Amino acid sequence: MAKVVFLNGLPSEIVNEINSYAPSHFQIDAIGRESSEAQRVEAVAGADFLLCYRLEPSDDVLQSAKKCQLVQLLAAGYEKTNLKLLRDLGIPCCNNGGANSWAVSDHAVLLMLSLYKKLLQASIDTTNGKWDDSINGQNTFEMAGKVIGILGMGNIGRQVAKRVQGFDSVVQYYDVNLLDDETNKSLNVCPVSIDTLFETSDIVTCHISLNENTHHIVDRDKFALMKRSAILINTSRGSVVDEAALIDTLSNGSIAGAGIDVFENEPVDPGNPLLSFSNVVSTPHMAGTTWDTWRRRAEFGFGNMDLVLQGKSPISIVNDFGD
Repeated sequence: MAKVVFLNGLPSEIVNEINSYAPSHFQIDAIGRESSEAQRVEAVAGADFLLCYRLEPSDDVLQSAKKCQLVQLLAAGYEKTNLKLLRDLGIPCCNNGGANSWAVSDHAVLLMLSLYKKLLQASIDTTNGKWDDSINGQNTFEMAGKVIGILGMGNIGRQVAKRVQGFDSVVQYYDVNLLDDETNKSLNVCPVSIDTLFETSDIVTCHISLNENTHHIVDRDKFALMKRSAILINTSRGSVVDEAALIDTLSNGSIAGAGIDVFENEPVDPGNPLLSFSNVVSTPHMAGTTWDTWRRRAEFGFGNMDLVLQGKSPISIVNDFGD
């Protein structure tokens, strides 16, 4: 029987749903936010695996996990996990392998359409008896024929590419790891330089992990390249975008709007200027959260643990373990 310690900040109903997909040879010990640091350190001491979501293990917790063979994250992001320490400890760390890519890509397209169709303002106006005050025939747009620039062509970026092409959009992308020619052709996408992406795209949508190389990769210089009619979408991590630069850019009318699911500081301060712009649609880091994702996250995570038990390498290692 393999012991899995599930460090989480989730409601019990979701914890039970995730645990229901665990193979019978796994013993799950769910540890919630209400636990103390000492309790977490004690709990992981005998763990074969750590499963984590919205409760990141501290360094002391990781160092206590002497038997741990894998730290499995149920999220795509890993910037709050000490990957260097895990590598030093000889423990691989994996993210969710794109299990939430459908949910996040849906949300990215939702933000695009909401901005193009002025959905929120139109809904508010209609509710308040202002039949078509917000729509004048000049300020709403279609996706067809627009160039969508995808920053990061991983699992989520590829799903976005598929979805926007359903609206007859053209897709280009920038990624440090270029896809091979066959994959570019099958996805009907074109790789470009990062500057070209920002210069020529009607919509730039961010789908890259946050690390030292991508922190503020969308900065003042990138905003200066964008068309005044362009919009920015960010459903990756807040610090991928220089938030102060985005605020200045919107204040100057240098771009047409932004759809933001993630912020540099979360929960977002109600006084954050981004929340005051009529051409910004903001949501509370919810893009990847749907009921449908829990099964995929759980099956992927427990499947990775089974691979380790079989002496095989897990999938989606994020700490370059074994290089």
